[in-house]
Amino acid sequence: MLSLPSDLRGAFKQPFGPVYTDATALLSDAGRPVIAVGDVVTYHLRAAGHHPAVSVIDGRTEREAVDAEIRQALSDPDNRLNVQNDPGTLEEPLLTALADTVTTAGGDADPVTIVVDGEEDLAPLPAVLVAPVGATVVYGQPGEGMVRVAVTPASRSEMRSLLERMSGDVAGALAALGIDG
Repeated sequence: MLSLPSDLRGAFKQPFGPVYTDATALLSDAGRPVIAVGDVVTYHLRAAGHHPAVSVIDGRTEREAVDAEIRQALSDPDNRLNVQNDPGTLEEPLLTALADTVTTAGGDADPVTIVVDGEEDLAPLPAVLVAPVGATVVYGQPGEGMVRVAVTPASRSEMRSLLERMSGDVAGALAALGIDG
């Protein structure tokens, strides 16, 4: 549906929010619900006692398989959705899964894990777009830590601008997210 053009890759090198190395400190600053993107991020948030409302994992970190401890900790069988999403893309199954789970996340809803066959690296963009204002999206910044993105009108605008600069069917991607084009 959408792919990341090479001239846009640099826009993703800088974190979209503050970087944390302590999950407890991050959680004390985070709004709810918390949406986690990445296996290591999800693992650290759970180890700190918080099960994110929605987690997006792919069994990899920095292009390598996660270690057995993380894989085991994230292997709970309940409330899992399996989707396909090729590296460097945002495909309809992932976008639809995010729209369906994030918009109902929090409160009394059970946590959901979206398991991606492929890669989840670009999922923070659509997660911010569909999360309620006041929520938090957390993703990993390689070699640095966990990035906390507060969902605000400004962060949504920034993520939408990046999504609209991607190659492919932007209108279809926005429609899959339930967002007016």
